[in-house]
Amino acid sequence: MIKRAGTYELETRVNMKGGPGAVTLEKYFNKEDFGGPHVRVCSKLILPPGSGIGLHAHETEDEVYIVVKGKGKVNDAGTVTEITVGDTVLTGKGNSHSVECVGDETLEIIALVVTY
Repeated sequence: MIKRAGTYELETRVNMKGGPGAVTLEKYFNKEDFGGPHVRVCSKLILPPGSGIGLHAHETEDEVYIVVKGKGKVNDAGTVTEITVGDTVLTGKGNSHSVECVGDETLEIIALVVTY
């Protein structure tokens, strides 16, 4: 399956997981696009300056973040770290995380959520 740039479904969520501002999800693939039940999210997260996704747990799934633009601040299981282009984050096994865009540039993250 090939999807072309500019054809992705966009969804904007205000105060996502209790975070500040609005986050847009550019949905590359929906879970129904996959041949198995284990991928729940495959999207780009677009966070304007000052916006973020609030602290939330991943009990029966893992989430991978790949930073492709901008810089942010991640709380990963209680450890707060700045992230930038090329950095990756893996959260799961019951741990919690949050992310916030810091600086003047939009933060863009590829997000993949896999269930188990």
